Amino acid sequence: MNNAETLDTVAQLIDDSDRILFITGAGISADSGLPTYRGIGGLYHERLTEDGLTIEEALSGEMMHRRPDITWKYIAQIEANCRGAQPNIAHRIIAALEQENPGVWVLTQNVDGLHRDAGSNNLIEIHGTVHRLRCLECHHARTVIDYAGLEIPPACPSCGGLIRPDVVLFGEMLPDTGLNRLQALLDDGVDLVISIGTTSVFPYISGPIWWADQVGVPSVEVNPGETEVSRLVTHRLKMRAAEAMPELWRRLHPEGAWEA
Repeated sequence: MNNAETLDTVAQLIDDSDRILFITGAGISADSGLPTYRGIGGLYHERLTEDGLTIEEALSGEMMHRRPDITWKYIAQIEANCRGAQPNIAHRIIAALEQENPGVWVLTQNVDGLHRDAGSNNLIEIHGTVHRLRCLECHHARTVIDYAGLEIPPACPSCGGLIRPDVVLFGEMLPDTGLNRLQALLDDGVDLVISIGTTSVFPYISGPIWWADQVGVPSVEVNPGETEVSRLVTHRLKMRAAEAMPELWRRLHPEGAWEA
């Protein structure tokens, strides 16, 4: 089946489904100018940071505890490289599908906040977001647009304690809230699972595809490359998200193409 035929099939599945789970990774944000993981990666691919650490060591929970200045240094560098990024057409179309169908949900690995900026509300940001900051010493928390003008590392304005981004760093456990929400969603059942722009190396990201395969729910992968779940999905679109989503929208709305 070529891409055109697969697009027709997937569009029909979307139209027929009451509950849809989109799973997204760094690939969906690439068309917004953000680097894909080796992309946290891209900036440090196959080389050590200037502090002689791998980026995984620098951005670990252990380093945040031991040397928060180092962790914050690289978080701030990455945020500066991503600053000003806007949701792209793929983010916006997923949000528009939710407006049409409140059974549309998004599970994202991304911490860039672009799904929320695009208007998605049924959203599980499993790794958190760089735009939420919280104090390690008290209950202070706030949302920021970016880190411009932020003291690095920042101190809590309430108690003077250390502020950190509300994201899951390397070596840290996932928050129960997101995992429980995902489990509840699968327990209630979904009609279609669509994986977009993720290599699906984490079990909680590939898990819904495995679940779909076991219970006979159709699944789709939108990714130009091979991934951990490519052999499991029922339909594959070897396309970038920003290529595939407008084509699906056009088939769902034959009266007109997506207007930016």
